[in-house]
Amino acid sequence: MRNVLLNLGGLFDLGNKQERIAELEDKMADPSFWDDQDAAQVVINESNGLKEQVNTFLELEGQFEDLEVSYELVKEEADADLQSELEQGVVALLQAVSDFELQLLLSEPYDKNNAILELHPGAGGTESQDWASMLLRMYTRWAEKKGFKVETLDYLPGDEAGVKSVTLLIKGHNAYGYLKAEKGVHRLVRISPFDSSGRRHTSFVSCEIMPELDDNIDIELSTEELKIDTYRASGAGGQHINTTDSAVRITHVPTNTVVTCQSERSQIKNREQAMKMMKAKLYQLKIEEQERELAEIRGEQKEIGWGSQIRSYVFHPYSMVKDHRTNHEIGNTNGVMDGEIDGFIDAYLRLSLGHKTS
Repeated sequence: MRNVLLNLGGLFDLGNKQERIAELEDKMADPSFWDDQDAAQVVINESNGLKEQVNTFLELEGQFEDLEVSYELVKEEADADLQSELEQGVVALLQAVSDFELQLLLSEPYDKNNAILELHPGAGGTESQDWASMLLRMYTRWAEKKGFKVETLDYLPGDEAGVKSVTLLIKGHNAYGYLKAEKGVHRLVRISPFDSSGRRHTSFVSCEIMPELDDNIDIELSTEELKIDTYRASGAGGQHINTTDSAVRITHVPTNTVVTCQSERSQIKNREQAMKMMKAKLYQLKIEEQERELAEIRGEQKEIGWGSQIRSYVFHPYSMVKDHRTNHEIGNTNGVMDGEIDGFIDAYLRLSLGHKTS
């Protein structure tokens, strides 16, 4: 156990973290700090994330020291209750260290950023649109449990139920680092409540995950390549958010990439947010192209499409959620749909990190 904490301490570098917190606090004390609210929020998010990490590390050290004391007592006096308490404490600490280690390993360039999450139902009409609304609730509940803030940037309701498409901005330290594990096609198997014959249906929803990027990212957007439309915003259920053409749709003509935003009453603010989303999408396309080129060099073949779902959620004839990349599976489908997806995220990130370091 001591070696585990020593290795964790080397990975964590407490001194540098504390120095960075002091630098950020100096920035926050500047009278002009709030002149740029978006930039200020980035600083606050980083500071809060680092403070949480430092406090967690110090708590782990404290728990270890308490366990050392308990261990010495057990050696001196054979007490079954104390022995059991010690064993439970060791198991709990090992799990806490494992969770903390995963946070530290989220070190890719944009892992710490906010995340933009998009859900798009596949063919299947109301059934697949209802599945999209179930995933929307799942991710919203997960984010709330993490203490993240969720903003709805765009929402297109389904004809009878569910959603045709939805875009969320999930704000919080490492939001993108965690949620990148969710990118891909999610498959549902259940008895459809919309089928009067009670038949089993299979539905698909595509989940896109992108980091929210700041203005420093090197993505060039030529106005000649953009088509910008405005339209009247509407919310869930079809009610109008306002009566002006405040919603914004931007199309990047060369790649046929489309983003929409209607979260603000101001067309200007919606346009600014849509431009950020466009940058994020084009950045994602750039990264995916690089990955495809590397895969070709290595001779790898990767399927893309509805047949390459990353996870299956089976409600009938049995209950199970299984991730096809890691083989991690859970029988508690209700818990998963209530936002308990950390096990899948953990398994995927550790697998990905293992591939990168092997």
